Amino acid sequence: MTDIDLQLDHVAEAAKVIDPVFLNSPQYSDEQLNERLGRRVLVKIETLNPLRSFKGRGAEYFAAGLEPGTTLVCGTSGNFGQAIAFAARKRGLRAEVFVPADVSPVKLRRMKALGARVRRVDGEAKDAAAAFAAEAPDRVFVVDGRDPAISEGAGTIGLELAAESGIDTVVLPVGDGALIAGVALWLKAKYPAIRIVGVGAKSAQAMVTSWRAGEPVTVERANSFAAGISIRTPQPDSVRRLRSLVDDFVLVDDDDLRAAMRLGAETLGVVPEPAGAAGLAALTVHDLPGDLVATVVTGANADPAVLGPREW
Repeated sequence: MTDIDLQLDHVAEAAKVIDPVFLNSPQYSDEQLNERLGRRVLVKIETLNPLRSFKGRGAEYFAAGLEPGTTLVCGTSGNFGQAIAFAARKRGLRAEVFVPADVSPVKLRRMKALGARVRRVDGEAKDAAAAFAAEAPDRVFVVDGRDPAISEGAGTIGLELAAESGIDTVVLPVGDGALIAGVALWLKAKYPAIRIVGVGAKSAQAMVTSWRAGEPVTVERANSFAAGISIRTPQPDSVRRLRSLVDDFVLVDDDDLRAAMRLGAETLGVVPEPAGAAGLAALTVHDLPGDLVATVVTGANADPAVLGPREW
């Protein structure tokens, strides 16, 4: 691995700093899921916490290094905003979260309930957040996928997965790239032959296009259905990390994600949000190598209506 600014000792430290409510999430092989997928899969469930997503790990580790009274500012489609709000409230900080005008109502309510001041904007949420943060010295602009601590906190998922012997492939949803970078950093250091596969949405291909090109590429279209893995312009730092750490990238469409959400509900008893089901979707529609494949259900902040009335 070259040109990586993430540190293994920081991942180990994060496991001691992060609120335990986010750590040691369940990971197991479910026989019903294995039968449906026709292979053995280790699933890690990152939805059984106050945020219903993995994002608290990175936000907690980032916030742990800040002085009380600091205002955390971010632009997000939802789950990262919840994480920033949680970490800020716990550590005596403030949270200002900028979101797109069409943000999920479920995620909007949860961000507000966690104490964030939420600002809906018509343009790019991250641009509005950056401008706001620049106006005062006590405001810290935090970017998912850019700041190393976010990936290092998420890397604790890799630390926990490493306790299971025999994993040869890991399949992970990719939005800003913090999760896959942190997990891959730890697992490749422990098991160099392990294969790391990213999953993106066919209708929001900014990250996979950037990964292939070796530099950030902006796409005009974004996928509001799978908002958690839909970005327009990846962070340069994230693209650089993924170029060194990710072995392959596959894409899934919205119907694949809906089917994977139902699969999670029927076999695991968990209803993922669309982006959270991307790993399951990829294992359903792509012939990925590996005798023991691991994936992570990354979030469950879904509007039940996306599955249609007959499922509820």
